[in-house]
Amino acid sequence: MVSFFCVLFSFFFLCSHVSSADTISADFTLSGDQTIFSSGGTFKMGFFQPGTSSNFYIGMWYQQLSKQTVVWVANRDKPVSDKSTSVLKISDGNLVLLEGNNQTPVWSTGLNSSSARQAVLLDDGNLVLRDDSGSVLWQSFDHPGDTWLPGAKIRYDKRTKKSQRLTSWTSIEDPSPGLFSLELDESTAYKILWNGSTEYWSSGPWNNQSKLFDSVPEMRLNYIFNYSFFSNATESYFTYSMYNTQNISRLVMDVSGQIRQSTWLNNNNQWNLFWSQPRQRCQVYSYCGSFGICNDKSLPFCQCPQGFRPKSQKDWDVQDYSAGCVRKTELQCSRGVINQFLPLTNVKLPDNLEVWGITTFTICGSTCLGNCSCMAYAHDESSNRCLMWTKDVLNLRQLEEDYSEGNTLYLRLSASDMPSSSSSGKSNKAMIFGAVLGSLGALALVLLAVIIMLRYCRRKRMRAEKSDGTL
Repeated sequence: MVSFFCVLFSFFFLCSHVSSADTISADFTLSGDQTIFSSGGTFKMGFFQPGTSSNFYIGMWYQQLSKQTVVWVANRDKPVSDKSTSVLKISDGNLVLLEGNNQTPVWSTGLNSSSARQAVLLDDGNLVLRDDSGSVLWQSFDHPGDTWLPGAKIRYDKRTKKSQRLTSWTSIEDPSPGLFSLELDESTAYKILWNGSTEYWSSGPWNNQSKLFDSVPEMRLNYIFNYSFFSNATESYFTYSMYNTQNISRLVMDVSGQIRQSTWLNNNNQWNLFWSQPRQRCQVYSYCGSFGICNDKSLPFCQCPQGFRPKSQKDWDVQDYSAGCVRKTELQCSRGVINQFLPLTNVKLPDNLEVWGITTFTICGSTCLGNCSCMAYAHDESSNRCLMWTKDVLNLRQLEEDYSEGNTLYLRLSASDMPSSSSSGKSNKAMIFGAVLGSLGALALVLLAVIIMLRYCRRKRMRAEKSDGTL
């Protein structure tokens, strides 16, 4: 009889354990090394550390792949330092993450209702919060991170005129929201934004006749993905599925600023890039940050110009170039310290320029030299426009040597950071000499005009005095 009850108890324990393997409830929480699995074994959820980071996050990743690939993070901008004292649980009708002995709230699903009873990890990668009746109160598919899984939707709400966003990680070791995001706009086009505002790629609007986005003709050749677009009076959204459900695929708003669609190759145990936009890294807006130069023909793609260094070498080592470059020697032109200009040839001129006026190259250079706020200048020979940059230089791109539309940007440097001996240094010295000479020439012309005017006024006054004397 004792043996019978032991077997019976073990059976019920096993059944209870299996039934809760994909569920967080009042009877089962996540802490330390505990995990849950989706019913089909595709996804796993628990605490993880990205790369060499010392921070812990609650995340979801593929269970069966040899390379851990995280597809969703709950507390992406609020990591915890100790997973053993942190717990993910159902509390007051919400799924919450609590940290430390004081159980400080870190993250929550944020529902006003208190009817949620369990969180279930589904085999499509969706984490759903349900009440006693099984109704879905909250789901992770409505709160995307950087990954767009098959079956999920990135919506545009026509009532609120707001779109869900797919947002990149800051770096490969930091899942906090980065600078790059993908969203659907009211014209039914997906666009990629830098810093939530500057658009640098668009899919073009959805074409109902051809069943593709106008700027993504590759969709015609597709044989792996089944695409569909839906729009009514309240919302628009795009979704996709796999023709072969045994294949594993994902769309990611990558830290590179590219949207990337990849499929998993079992034979090679790696992700295979299927499609990406923009095609070149340097087409990503401000990919290399302030004063950074992007070059598609070099590795790494980002470099700092002469006289500059990475603002954070640690970030650059993990392919996060967003902080850009900083000067090795700060400018001190207001104190009489000599500054010079480094010519960067055959580049795409950076954004945020200011048109100073129509003038010669020489006067343009001397004007920038005399303005301590001027960080760089360029002269448009076709229109004689003087272009200046009084803020950080952004989106600077090195073009190929045979590219005919390249320009020369003159970047302000402390004289101590200038190349000691090079052709660029010689041309820069000649440019500075010409600029100073031109400035002196302009000043001499002004003084000459003043002298002539004073003499003219003096003669006119003397004539008037003589005239008064004769009368």
